[in-house]
Amino acid sequence: MKNNMRIKRGVAVSHGIAIAKAFLVDATEYTIPERQINSEDAAQEVGKLEKALHNSIEELKIIIKRLQKKSTKETVPIIDAHIKILQDTYLKSQIVEIIKKELFTAEYAVSKTLRKYIKALSSVDQNSFWGSRINDIYDIERRVIRNLLQEKIKDISEVKESVIIVCRDLNPTETALLDKNKVQGFITDKGGRTSHTAIIARAMGIPAVVALNDITLDVSSGDLIIIDGNTGMVIINPDKETIKKYSVISKNFSSYEKNLLNELKDLPCQTKDDHEITIYANIELPHEIPLITQYGGQGIGLYRTEWLYSEAGLLPSEKEHFNAYKKAVSILKNKKIIVRTLDIGGDKLEPGKENEKNPFLGCRAIRLSLQNLNMFRAQLRGILRASNYGDISIMFPMISAIDEFRQAKSILEQVKDDMRTKKIPFREDIKIGVMIEIPSSAIMADILMKEVDFCSIGTNDLIQYTLAVDRTNEKIAYLYQTSHPSVLRLIKYVIEQGRKHNKPIAMCGEMAGDWLYTVLLVGMGLRIFSTSPIVIPEIKKIITSITLDEAKKVSDNVFVLDSAMEIDKYLRNYTKNIAPQLFE
Repeated sequence: MKNNMRIKRGVAVSHGIAIAKAFLVDATEYTIPERQINSEDAAQEVGKLEKALHNSIEELKIIIKRLQKKSTKETVPIIDAHIKILQDTYLKSQIVEIIKKELFTAEYAVSKTLRKYIKALSSVDQNSFWGSRINDIYDIERRVIRNLLQEKIKDISEVKESVIIVCRDLNPTETALLDKNKVQGFITDKGGRTSHTAIIARAMGIPAVVALNDITLDVSSGDLIIIDGNTGMVIINPDKETIKKYSVISKNFSSYEKNLLNELKDLPCQTKDDHEITIYANIELPHEIPLITQYGGQGIGLYRTEWLYSEAGLLPSEKEHFNAYKKAVSILKNKKIIVRTLDIGGDKLEPGKENEKNPFLGCRAIRLSLQNLNMFRAQLRGILRASNYGDISIMFPMISAIDEFRQAKSILEQVKDDMRTKKIPFREDIKIGVMIEIPSSAIMADILMKEVDFCSIGTNDLIQYTLAVDRTNEKIAYLYQTSHPSVLRLIKYVIEQGRKHNKPIAMCGEMAGDWLYTVLLVGMGLRIFSTSPIVIPEIKKIITSITLDEAKKVSDNVFVLDSAMEIDKYLRNYTKNIAPQLFE
């Protein structure tokens, strides 16, 4: 019999191995016609809308009750955020206005209003915080329209056998209700590492691979699927030898991860020859903070604050900033917390505003903050007030020139002076750092080091900007190479300048959490890693298995090679000897 085994690669968002039959979910996409109504029918349509909103909220409340009885109650804030959006009076008024003034049906008014927000978010990197929120808006839109059309919502939590979910994109509410005893994993055409769906999958411990482009066309229900959530590989209809191989890997990996966590969680992170390495965590949303202690992290190396501008309204107040950061301090006690100031584009603050032609190179991050000083000062005051309660530092994103840093620091000093006048306490010795994520800042690291307290290398954007590769463009995704020699040289230069000027250098990009590069980075001189909490045990295992001299030799050998392919092959072979369970 001819073997029809096929292999596809996507983005691994939740670790582990899963082997099961495919359960293909046909996600309903509603195409709502532009149908108008008579003026006397407008009140009836508004009534339909109010009932649909009410029913949607009640459905979500039921989901929350179910989640609270499960081990995934930390995902409740995600569903609660959907309820808050549905309760938002401004959103409702926009929809009602379209019904009453433009005389459109409730279904079309809902779709038109929410698609405006989706369009505004579509221009950003889909792996970024705001880009990955698109799926949440789609989820809300489908739920309300289903209720308007009075259709029963399909509950995939009712599957009766062990399956792997295959779909275009899994909604956060659907993901949260998955029965881990039945659903072994999921694979999707779309998605990114920072989507709520990916976050829920990690919290549930369900292996997941996303961004497979057309997996729903390649798979039929009943096909046997293997998900390798460690590498992003998906195998369709594997042969007997492959099934046997991954069955062993799955069994070994589960016990390996559990033993690894128990073994290393409370031990210091240091090389075999006693050189200390620090591992912090990157935090996307507040409910992830407890994972830091659970996985043995030493603090927060990158606290992304974009969620505040999503859930607290367009412009969160100083108090909302303060409460968020103080809560993190109360959970982590004396651990370090590095708060990154706002890192989104201007069009995300005004969803109806026309998108920039090239948002990746446009008015975003520190550029946006420096053009919206009231907004910037509110965040700085919130951070400074919280610093009075714990070890908090401030980090400015997307710095491309020393003048930008000086301007941002000047605003900070003005805020400090104002707080001193008003006798509002804050940490006087608060540390100020920058993200190194643009080639210009990496090249001028020697200049930056003279004025900053620390730096953190953001490899995601640094690679993208250095190689001129849009990492969300599937046609050129193969050119996005973490180990490209030019990228490694920039990273090495930044680390060397940090050592020369006695300034701490961290790495908070995806590269820091990829165990393929751990030994290399240690050998290059990196001493502070910041990564997703769940991969901390693996990174720690590799670090505690090598000496500093061994890591330096690996670095020396890598810098002789002249292509990313050669470098990856060499590092894979070397690291496989240290932690074979991660590569088998």
